[in-house]
Amino acid sequence: MSKHSSFARNKHDCYLSPYEAALPLRPFLQGVGTFSEPCCANGRLIRWIESFGPTCVHSGDIQLGIDALIDPWLLLNRVDAIITNPPYTWKLLEAMLRRFISIAPTWLLLESDFAFNLESAHFMSMCSDIVPIGRVRWFSSSEHDSKDNFAWYRFHQQHRRGPVMHVMQTIDKRRIRKLSRPEIEYPEIERAA
Repeated sequence: MSKHSSFARNKHDCYLSPYEAALPLRPFLQGVGTFSEPCCANGRLIRWIESFGPTCVHSGDIQLGIDALIDPWLLLNRVDAIITNPPYTWKLLEAMLRRFISIAPTWLLLESDFAFNLESAHFMSMCSDIVPIGRVRWFSSSEHDSKDNFAWYRFHQQHRRGPVMHVMQTIDKRRIRKLSRPEIEYPEIERAA
């Protein structure tokens, strides 16, 4: 997952989004009634986002035989947003970002370094919001968080002023990790001062 890791990458860059990664996005989903999740893996992120209110009307994943780069249903569905944790391989990520923002405002879970990379510079003027989430524990069986920080990035094709960096929210990640149904048992968010 990380550029600092010596572990082999998962096939198709499939890393399931934990609740602690989705929760900081909740306050920014006001006005989003419907969304698409084109890189859904097992649907975990869909469950988290739907627990915040929006409804997923379209999903797909390369492992299910649905390629987000050519999926016609992604284009035909009218949604308020695309929300996904995409593969981080640049060639795929760049192509997906170009396609997704041409369809709907797009929230992507990416490494925080994305904002400071020359390859991504072209897209940063179309980025309206960056919601930092810090380090993530991608594997529930692990005792360790990632070595990199992550953030949600919102892209909109008509936006040209660059992003607003939001204050990181205070979230009790240890408590969340102990819960069997965090979307039900941990509904509150405390804003950092």
